[in-house]
Amino acid sequence: MHRFYCPDIADTLTLGEEDSKHCVKVLRMGEGSTIEVVDGNGNLYTCRIAMAHPKRCAVEVLDKQNQPPHWGHQIVLGVAPTKNLDRMEWLVEKSVEMGVDRIIPLRCHNSERTVLKTERLRKIMVSAMKQSLKATLPRLDEMTPMEQVLAEPFKGTCCIAYCDEMLPREERRTLADVYQPGKDALVLIGPEGDFSPEEVEAATAAGYLPVTLGESRLRTETAGMMAVAALHVLDMRNKY
Repeated sequence: MHRFYCPDIADTLTLGEEDSKHCVKVLRMGEGSTIEVVDGNGNLYTCRIAMAHPKRCAVEVLDKQNQPPHWGHQIVLGVAPTKNLDRMEWLVEKSVEMGVDRIIPLRCHNSERTVLKTERLRKIMVSAMKQSLKATLPRLDEMTPMEQVLAEPFKGTCCIAYCDEMLPREERRTLADVYQPGKDALVLIGPEGDFSPEEVEAATAAGYLPVTLGESRLRTETAGMMAVAALHVLDMRNKY
């Protein structure tokens, strides 16, 4: 069944213009056809098309189900956007597909990208949410200074991952060593030039645990994806 996104579907009973066009013009769905609509807040609606208009497709709600994220806790990824925006878009897409609650674009000392337009990233998140059959749209922050993130309280495991040989390495542990499955987790991933020594020091002073993601030197986007994947694997291993 085709799935669409409309945050106010319960009030308007009408798809947005973009989804209306895709439903009626591209997929050629007509009145009486059944579709799924998610509102991004964890609700899945089974609907019947009442008026197949290419700009405002009206629907009738047949059923509503609440489908919260299956992992049941907060997974937050703070990551410095890559200079090549395609790589950041790829990371956002894959993180949403796997399951993440919030993505924080970090502005760090060594950041090569200090400005980020989030509109396209949000569209990618919506598409990934629908494709992976989720009903909750993760939160995407605007570009946030590293020090602001460190000052924000977080009840859960806070980690900072880095690989630079000039940074303290003997203190690092693996995610498996520090993460408690089923608990909230926040992982910070630095820019291509990694975090600065001052940023690592400030993070550890704020209670962040230094972690390693293995012996390989990973690209920023690969490290971000690996961190999210590792948290899910640890959760699944604990469940099953």
